[in-house]
Amino acid sequence: MPSEKASAIVLRVADFSETSCVATLFTREFGKVRGIAKGARRLKGPFDSALDLLSVCRVVFLRKQSDVLDILTEARLERSFRPRAKDLSCLNAGYYVGELLREMTDDYDAHPELYDAAEQTLADLSAGTTPVFELTLRFELVLLQLLGHLPSLSTCAECGTPIPLQGKIHFAHLCGGVICTRCRAGKPQVATVTPAVIAVLQAWSPRPSTHLPSRPSDTIGAPSHRDVSELLGSRATCGALRGLMAHYIAHLVGHPLRMHRYLTTDPQR
Repeated sequence: MPSEKASAIVLRVADFSETSCVATLFTREFGKVRGIAKGARRLKGPFDSALDLLSVCRVVFLRKQSDVLDILTEARLERSFRPRAKDLSCLNAGYYVGELLREMTDDYDAHPELYDAAEQTLADLSAGTTPVFELTLRFELVLLQLLGHLPSLSTCAECGTPIPLQGKIHFAHLCGGVICTRCRAGKPQVATVTPAVIAVLQAWSPRPSTHLPSRPSDTIGAPSHRDVSELLGSRATCGALRGLMAHYIAHLVGHPLRMHRYLTTDPQR
C-alpha cells in the first residue's frame, strides 16, 4: 500500500489500546479520514503530541481499500489550537468547528476551500482579534455554501418570489430558506424571524467562489458593514440568529449538534 501525505485538522481522538488511538482527521487533500495511530500514546514516538484536538499537522497514512480503518504512521505538529486564556466562548467555538466538520462531511470527500476556512477560523479564534460570535457565524455560512446547503435568503425557496426585508419573514427548514406568505401555508418546521436576522445572513453569506469573507458581501441591497455591526449589537438579533442556525443545521444533520447550546450569543465576545 502506498503512503499518503496530507495537511490535517484533528477532529477526534479515542483510545484504542494502552499505546494506540483512533484519530478522525479532516484533511485538505482527502477530506475526512479515520485511522489507527499505533504508539500515539507513548511519550516518545512518531506522533509527538501532534494528535491533540483541533491541532493542525502534517500526517502520513496508509489508505486501506476496504471499510477498515486507515493506518496513521506519522504526524508532525504545525500549530496547536490555543484559545484565549479563560475564554470558554472561544474554546467552545473551536469545538463547534470540529463538530461541524465531523458531522457534515463524508469520508474521502475533499473540500480544500473548507479546510482552508476551518484552519483560518481556528487561527482567528486563537488570535482573539475578532468577536467569537462573528467568526462562528461566518464559518457556518461558508461551510453551508461549500457543501451546497446555503439557504435561500433573498427569494422564496419554493416559487422564487423576491422577499422584502420588512415585517415578519418566514424561514422554512425543509424548503431550504425563506418563503413567501403564499407558500407558507401548510409548511412544517417554519421559523418566523425579523428582517434584521435575514439581513445579517445576507451580508455575511460568502460569494460562490471562496474562502471566509473578510467583510459583508457586496450584493445589491445588502446592508453595509456599519449596518451589520449595528444589527449584531442587538442581543435579541444574535440570539435569534443562533437559534435559526442551530435548527437549520440540526435539520441537515438529522439531530441537534452537541456544542450548539454552548455557543455565545454575545456579539462582543
